[in-house]
Amino acid sequence: MLDEEFFQCLEFEITKALQFSENADIKGFWCDGIIHKESESLFLNKTVNDKRQLLLKAFIGKDGQSEYELTLKFGKNSLSRFARNLDIKECIPNPEKPNFFDIDINLNKIKIDLD
Repeated sequence: MLDEEFFQCLEFEITKALQFSENADIKGFWCDGIIHKESESLFLNKTVNDKRQLLLKAFIGKDGQSEYELTLKFGKNSLSRFARNLDIKECIPNPEKPNFFDIDINLNKIKIDLD
């Protein structure tokens, strides 16, 4: 389920992952919000199942205000839970893992793979 609670949880976990990162280029970065970049109709189960990803907008940086394109990729577990309208917060990876996200600060892009 992609609701406001999920996006707030994801924002919090991104901030934690940024703090745990050993990448010197992103030290002091944090996330100050995530909004839907695509239209609401694209959140339909069939679309998520077909694309296996969503494009979102995240505000990240030392001031939390730089606009980043966030690609949220769905794995098998998150696709299954989403299709059944179940909570997918548990599919957000552990922010202490070094591969929580891929970030490109030059292109302002970040990618997160859900379980």
